[in-house]
Amino acid sequence: MHVRLAWEWGTLERWRSDALSRPARERAWTAAARFDAVLTTAAMDEAAKSAWCRANGVYPHELASWRQSATQALAEPEEARASPQQTQQDRRRIKELERELRRKDRALAETAALLVLSKKVAAIFSTGEDE
Repeated sequence: MHVRLAWEWGTLERWRSDALSRPARERAWTAAARFDAVLTTAAMDEAAKSAWCRANGVYPHELASWRQSATQALAEPEEARASPQQTQQDRRRIKELERELRRKDRALAETAALLVLSKKVAAIFSTGEDE
């Protein structure tokens, strides 16, 4: 009985390791391939679309997600691009924040040095009083 359980566990572990070693998807869909799939299935009815999905190893919800992503990408191209004025404002803001960060780093280093120095002074004078 124990030999059979050991064999079953070994088989299960082998199956598990085989399954985990395979890539999550057999075929990685590029952006162009996804767009082509959306165009191909756009005019199909649900039955034909489901058959196409089974033949190509795609779930219908993935196809719907690809369609939604393509629609969003084509719907508002102006909002996706940053204006030159916005880019310039962002650069100024980044420089300002970096300048402030450097200033605060220097202040923190100075405070840490003063703290260490005050501890050393306190240690020197406290040992002198104890004797």
